Amino acid sequence: MTNETKHKEPLPWHPGFFAGIQIEFEEEAHKLTFENEHQLGTDPMRIDVLIIKKLTSESIRKNIGRIFREHNLIEYKSPEDYLSIDAFYKVLGYACFYKSDVQYVNTINVEEITISYVSKKYPRKLIQHLKTVRGYRLIPQGNGIWYIEGGIFPMQLIVTSRLSKKENFWLKNLTNDLKNTSDAELLFTEYEKHKDSNLHKSVMNLIMKANKEVFKEARNNMCEALMELMEDVIEEKFAAGRLESLLELVSKKLAKGKTIEQIADDLEKTVPEIEDLIKLLENKS
Repeated sequence: MTNETKHKEPLPWHPGFFAGIQIEFEEEAHKLTFENEHQLGTDPMRIDVLIIKKLTSESIRKNIGRIFREHNLIEYKSPEDYLSIDAFYKVLGYACFYKSDVQYVNTINVEEITISYVSKKYPRKLIQHLKTVRGYRLIPQGNGIWYIEGGIFPMQLIVTSRLSKKENFWLKNLTNDLKNTSDAELLFTEYEKHKDSNLHKSVMNLIMKANKEVFKEARNNMCEALMELMEDVIEEKFAAGRLESLLELVSKKLAKGKTIEQIADDLEKTVPEIEDLIKLLENKS
């Protein structure tokens, strides 16, 4: 193990997940209240995410939230961690403590508590334990989702690597092993639609940090493709020297992950021709 590996700073997966889970429910956010690291009692016991449904009569349509009742506890394991047997019982204990940690008796109905276990990896040892030792049943509910039946609380297992890319795009991509540059390019494209959202920014920044090499390669590919397009459409518009310096300037901006529109804003005062360049590129595309 190198010194660099030994002292590598852990990535902030939990804040990224908290942002990601809110993105997943953004169409129904008005029905829910989200709490990050909800503390139990006065001791350092914290639920990773607590989601409270504002109106118990309203159902949740999102695939990972259909099990939800009034109080919904979520245990999240980062891509670098795994969901163990002990972690399962720890959260089960948290749920029992959460039910009892109230001012008045039976304020929280046990039937209104759910537990969601979220992990990138499929926890085979835990599943084997639940089936053979506890006698629980796992009921598939679509890609990457299983209900765990047999316990005192409604529970579900969510394996992010097996979720639907269509239904759970951001949680599925909250990983440290993006396979290829096409995945990174798709993330860039999707992020562009939500670039003003702090939640999307938080998740995107984390994914990029966790997959630096893939994003670096994707940026290079996108730079090369755009450079070819630019040279094709403006070679007659600008003098050779001016074109070369303009392309170099834009290339540096692209390498930092900026879009054409952002580059236009940055260079509006220093490069008068940029407006014509943008129009040419838009017409060409």
